[in-house]
Amino acid sequence: MEIGRKLNGRYKITGTVGGGGMAHVYLAHDLILDRDVAVKVLRYDFRDDQDTIRRFKREALAATEMVHPNIVSVYDIGEEDNNQYIVMEYVKGTDLKKYIHNHFPIPYQKVIDIMDQVLSAVATAHHNRIIHRDLKPQNILIDEDGVVKITDFGIAVALSQTSITQTNSLLGSVHYLSPEQARGGMATNQSDIYSLGIILYELLTGHVPFDGESAVSIALKHFQESVPFVKEYDQRIPQALENVVLKATAKEVADRYRTVHEMQNDLATSLLPQRSNEPKFVPASMLENTKVLEPIKPKEAVVTDSSLAESKELPEKGTETNKDEIKNEKKPKNKKAKALWLTLLGLFLVGAIVFAVLVFSSPKDISVPDLTGMTKNEATKALSAYNLALGDVVEEANNEVEKGLVIRTDPKTGATIKEDSTVDLLVSSGKETVAFSDYTGKSYEEVRAQLIEQKFTVKRVDESSDTVEAGLILSQDIDEDEEVIPEETTITFTVSTGKAGFEMRDLSGYSEKGVQDYVDDNNLNVTITKEYSNDIADGQVISQEPTAGEILYGGSNISVVISQGPEEIPLKTFTKKVEIPYKKSEEKVSSSISTGESTEMQLVPNSITVYIDDEEHKLGTIYQQFEISENTEIEIPFVLQEGKKGSYRIIRDGEMIEENTEVTP
Repeated sequence: MEIGRKLNGRYKITGTVGGGGMAHVYLAHDLILDRDVAVKVLRYDFRDDQDTIRRFKREALAATEMVHPNIVSVYDIGEEDNNQYIVMEYVKGTDLKKYIHNHFPIPYQKVIDIMDQVLSAVATAHHNRIIHRDLKPQNILIDEDGVVKITDFGIAVALSQTSITQTNSLLGSVHYLSPEQARGGMATNQSDIYSLGIILYELLTGHVPFDGESAVSIALKHFQESVPFVKEYDQRIPQALENVVLKATAKEVADRYRTVHEMQNDLATSLLPQRSNEPKFVPASMLENTKVLEPIKPKEAVVTDSSLAESKELPEKGTETNKDEIKNEKKPKNKKAKALWLTLLGLFLVGAIVFAVLVFSSPKDISVPDLTGMTKNEATKALSAYNLALGDVVEEANNEVEKGLVIRTDPKTGATIKEDSTVDLLVSSGKETVAFSDYTGKSYEEVRAQLIEQKFTVKRVDESSDTVEAGLILSQDIDEDEEVIPEETTITFTVSTGKAGFEMRDLSGYSEKGVQDYVDDNNLNVTITKEYSNDIADGQVISQEPTAGEILYGGSNISVVISQGPEEIPLKTFTKKVEIPYKKSEEKVSSSISTGESTEMQLVPNSITVYIDDEEHKLGTIYQQFEISENTEIEIPFVLQEGKKGSYRIIRDGEMIEENTEVTP
C-alpha cells in the first residue's frame, strides 16, 4: 500500500511497521482524532481466501472483546476496495524477541515484571474464554516506558466456537508449541501456559529450549524431550524461579499450572528468601509406579492314565481261556497302573507347586530410575515407587550440581537389578571449596588479579598507614585457611594509602589571615598572590590550588590568590558643545498707551530640559532646565572613565529633539 493513501478518508498511511504471514502492518495517522495508529491490512494474495478473511476478522473480534492495559487495543475495522483492514493502537517500541537479543542478560526482577504483565493479559483473554494459541516473543510488544502489550489474536480460538477444529496442522510458532498441539490435539488454556513457560525460559537463558532443521523435528522434541534445566545456563537462578519454568512446561497437562493466575502468583514470590531452599519440581507423572507385566506361562501337559497304562494284548479270537485266570491276571495289573499313575500325578503336583513358588517368590527385574537432580527424600520416594530401597549415601563436591541433589547412582541409571535391591546415591555437597590464604603485606593489585582469575569477587577499602607502604594489603575479612567457594565468595581487602591525608578545604571567602591559620594548623606551605577583582571583596580569596576536595598530606604546597578589590580607573573631564535650535512661536500681546489700546505679536520662548549620563549624573535625572528665544549653543560637561561612553538628551517644549549615546572625549 502506497505511502500517503487514506483509508476510509480517515487513516493516512505514513510508513511501514512490518508484516506477517497474512497481513502487512502500516503506520498511519488518524486525521479525526489526531493520533498515530497501526493499520493491519490483509495481503493481496489472500483477498479471495474466505478462510483467511474469516481468520482475519476473528482476530479483530477477539481483540475487541478484551480491554486490558497489556493487550493492544483495536480501534476500528473496515474494508475498502476489497482491502480488509484493522486499526489498532500503535505501540512505539520493539517486540520481546528483539528486546531479549538487545538486553540479555535481563535482571531476574525485570524478567518477572515483564512476565507479570504478559500473564495478566493472558488471564484476561482466558477469562473471556479466548485461547491465544500463538504466544511467542514476536507477538509481545514493549513500549519505550517498559509497558508490555500482547497482539496478534489471528489464530485465537473462542472456547464456545466448537465447530473450529484442528487437523494435522501446526498453528503458531513451533518453537513455543505445546506437546498436545504438536500431536495434533486441540489447544486449551494450559497450552497457552506451556507457551508462557517457554517464553520465560527464553527470558532467563536468551534462547529457545528446542531447535532443529525443520518444524517437524522441533515439534517432535516438544513431546519427546524434557525442557532443559535453566540452571544449566545460569547457576545463580533461584530454584523457585526455575520451578516455575519446569511446572509451566511439564509434558503432561495435569502436571502444569491449572490457571494463568496460579502461575502468576507462583512467579511473583519466586525471589523471596523464604523460598530459597525450595526443592526442584518433579512432575507427579514421573513418580508413578511402573507396572511390570509378567509373560503368560504356557500350561503344562497333563499326563493321562491312558498314556501311562501298559498295553495289554487281548487273546486271539477263537482261543479258549479260563475266565477266572483272566480275571485273576487282570486285577494285579490294574492295581500297578493305578499306583504308577498316582505316583506320577503326585510328582507333577509337587513340581508345579515348587515351580509356582519359585516363579512368584523370585524378585522381579527392575531398571534403575533416573534420580539425578533429586533430593535425598525425593530419590527415596522414587525408589520406593519402583520397589527399590535406598542404600549408602555418599557426599562429593560438585561445581555443576546444587548442594543436596543427586549426582549419580550406583548401579547407574537404566541398569537392571532385582526388586528390593538397594541403590547407592552420590549426593552433591556443593561446589568444591578451597582454603583461603593470608595476603596481608602483599601488593593488592597482584593479589586482585590472581583471585579474579580464580573467580573470586574482590573489593577494596582504603586506609591510611604511617608504617605500611601505599598499595599493600593491611587486612582481609576472610580468615586464613577458611574453606570457601571461589565463585560465591566476595573478599574485601583493606589497602594502605600511605600516610594519612585530608581533604583540601574550600577557602572561598577566607581572609589572608584565615588562610595563614589554616596552613599552620595542617602543616602546609602556602604561596599568596594578589589580583584586582570586580566581584570579590578586597582581602578575600579569589581562587586556590589544589581545589577543594583533593587529598593533601602534611608538607604539601598550596597557592592562594587574594583580591585587591576593583582596579581604579582614572576619570577624564571634558565638555561637549551642543547647538539647540529655537522653534519660532508668536502670540498676541495687548498694551495701552495713555488713552488708547494696541495689539502686537510677541515671540514665545522655548522651554529646554537637558539630561546627561556620566560618572556623576544619571540619564533619568534633570541636569539643566532653561528657556531660549533664539538658537542657543551650550556646553555640557562630562566626567567619564577611560574607555567608557556618555550620553545626553535634549527636550524642547516636551519633545525630544536630540539624543547622543556615543559621547567620548
